[in-house]
Amino acid sequence: MKIGELARLTGVSPRLLRYYEEQGLLMSQRAGRGHRRYAEDAPAIVGDIRALLAAGLPTAVIREVLPCVEGPGLELEHCAAPVLREQLRGIDRRIATLQSARTALAGLLSATER
Repeated sequence: MKIGELARLTGVSPRLLRYYEEQGLLMSQRAGRGHRRYAEDAPAIVGDIRALLAAGLPTAVIREVLPCVEGPGLELEHCAAPVLREQLRGIDRRIATLQSARTALAGLLSATER
């Protein structure tokens, strides 16, 4: 399928589809005149990419996880677990840092309201 059709089916702009391709997340073949042609499973792959992005994963991590996607929908094999576990630890660290900053900021605000 052509990029316009893939964009229409997925609701993702052609520009973003090209970005996914640049990041190694989506593959295409070049047809005559250099037009991109995507495989029939491309809409499902784009859906997987979108779901992984919604989980807060950067494209470099998604590139690692995509080979672990199995079947329709976002079913992941065990090979994704170490990468996802590390990402979760990173999010937990950022939450702890933000919570600490919030506590400090609330203390500063409280001091100004006395």
